[in-house]
Amino acid sequence: MAPSSVVVTLDKSSSISLVQVNDSETPVFLEKQKTASTKQFSWLLLLKAQRILSFFPWLTMGVSKTIKSVKKRIALSDSVKDEVKYKERVMYRFIRAFLAISVVALLLELFAYFQNWDLNLNLNLNEAMGLLHLSYMGWISFRAQYIAPSVTMLSQFCVLLFLIQSLDRFILGIGFFWIKFKKIKPMIDIHHQSVDLEDPATFPMVLVQIPMCNEREVYQQSIAAACQLDWPKDRILIQVLDDSSDEILQVLIRNEVDLWKEKGVNIIYRHRFVRTGYKAGNLHSAMSCDYVKNYEFVAILDADFQPNPDFLKLTVPHFKGKPDLGLVQARWSFVNKDENLLTRLQNINLCFHFEVEQQVNGHFLNFFGFNGTAGVWRIKALEESGGWLERTTVEDMDIAVRAHLNGWKFIYLNDVRVLCELPESYEAYKKQQHRWHSGPMQLFRLCLPAILSSKISKWKKINLIFLFFLLRKMILPFYSFTLFCVILPLTMFIPEAELPIWVICYVPVTMSILNILPSPKSFPFLMPYLLFENTMSVTKFNAMISGLFQLGSAYEWVVTKKTGRSSESDLLAFAERESKGEDKIQRRLSESGLEMLGKLKEQEAPAVDNNNKKKNKIYRRELALAFLLLTAAARSLLSAHGIHFYFLLFQGLSFLVVGLDLIGEQVT
Repeated sequence: MAPSSVVVTLDKSSSISLVQVNDSETPVFLEKQKTASTKQFSWLLLLKAQRILSFFPWLTMGVSKTIKSVKKRIALSDSVKDEVKYKERVMYRFIRAFLAISVVALLLELFAYFQNWDLNLNLNLNEAMGLLHLSYMGWISFRAQYIAPSVTMLSQFCVLLFLIQSLDRFILGIGFFWIKFKKIKPMIDIHHQSVDLEDPATFPMVLVQIPMCNEREVYQQSIAAACQLDWPKDRILIQVLDDSSDEILQVLIRNEVDLWKEKGVNIIYRHRFVRTGYKAGNLHSAMSCDYVKNYEFVAILDADFQPNPDFLKLTVPHFKGKPDLGLVQARWSFVNKDENLLTRLQNINLCFHFEVEQQVNGHFLNFFGFNGTAGVWRIKALEESGGWLERTTVEDMDIAVRAHLNGWKFIYLNDVRVLCELPESYEAYKKQQHRWHSGPMQLFRLCLPAILSSKISKWKKINLIFLFFLLRKMILPFYSFTLFCVILPLTMFIPEAELPIWVICYVPVTMSILNILPSPKSFPFLMPYLLFENTMSVTKFNAMISGLFQLGSAYEWVVTKKTGRSSESDLLAFAERESKGEDKIQRRLSESGLEMLGKLKEQEAPAVDNNNKKKNKIYRRELALAFLLLTAAARSLLSAHGIHFYFLLFQGLSFLVVGLDLIGEQVT
């Protein structure tokens, strides 16, 4: 039988006609194939048309909702001018002037484009079509000879810094993969006698400090988490260091402490009458108590941190047999990392910080910046390093640098995680980042003489000055803002100094992929993360300048707003206590305390109504940059720059979203 033959056998073939096809090229086969192909193609077109048509209602609905949200937020916007508050008017005026010049330049370029004038350098003064065209050709010649060289020099300098910083990130990434490949992690020294679980007297004396200031949303869960630490009760003391200015809140915190004291927890409440020095002053005051000399270690937990009961048992034993070990730092974990886009992007940054920067520096250098909380210090290391100082807003980094200069070593535990929460509003996040980037520059100015005169090795001095401070704290915000928010839009109007594509696209995307590796579930947010980091560069750059030159709000401390979110286990653990908490507080309150409780209830009633009235701010500086980048995008469209246009367009839109406070939660 021929290979192309098909035989079909049927039991009942009376009403069925049988066609035997011996050749696929027969007219019958071709006709049927043609008919089937035509029908399939028609159905395919109809299906694609249906999908296209269904996309338009979805797009229209999305755009409509976005416009309504923008209108609503603008209507509810707060008129407070953050630039005036933070004394950042100089930068805002610079951006506004840059925007005005760019708009005028764009109008001139549009006129030249529609007049079919050459927008490039192919100049021939003999071909001038009138005085205006001659003036435009003169401007092109002037910018090519005098402006473009300066812009090119500045851009090359920023690109060099960009490459150096990218190399640093790449080396940190190699160290991270090496630690993962070798499965390296700090180990407890088994050659020295550890604690005997059967004998509480073998446990070292540990002091736990909870500094707080007007932390109404989180004080209960933070105190409860500290009181549930698994450690012998006679070997631990919990200090609640309350700097709250609200008298009613002071009473509530004090009575929360009394409730746990009734349960046998060794806990005390401290409130300063003279509240100077912010958190550093609070910690310094607590360490001056006479009973502190009886304790060997101190664990610091900020008000929104909720350690697991085994936190001390996982950290304190690392000090055994290591007399030069001054700090054991645990990793932060976030209960609200998936709350909104802002918290997801923060989680990417902090995952890289903890899992790459802290882990690599801790393993290879035995040094990293103390994160201010979720860490255990040897009290001797604090005392020999000068204790807590009030000279900067980054007291944690300050004590870490001084301890490093005194020869103390640090250990970072990536496997020990402490729950906390991320800022959910852009307003809170912006204030936090301003403090985090202005403080290191204050500290650099103050610590530089001590670093140069210290007895540590030259390599450690180089690491502190050039890597820890200059490269990661100053150069990063400088080139990010200058390169992508100033030079890039400027080169659209000065094409002679155009940035290459690899600077705008390839290297930033590669570095963003490297940054996102520690949190692989965040890969869908790769591009929003890249755009948002460039958007935040204006805040970080301004903070860096204010800290370096002591300008504006460099020494201002703003407590990060908390929401009081808890994990499910916390909610289950606190449910019974919360149901009976009010009765216990009422029984313990004095007459004056009862009056305060009555005032609290009076305040809570209107507060419930006010919770629905949320406001957001309009950030003028971010909006000005948004319009500047969109103006530059329009100019790049005239010259068909390609990737430059798309980058400027989406970067401008990201600035617009942030400027209208459309990212994160609104401010209550």
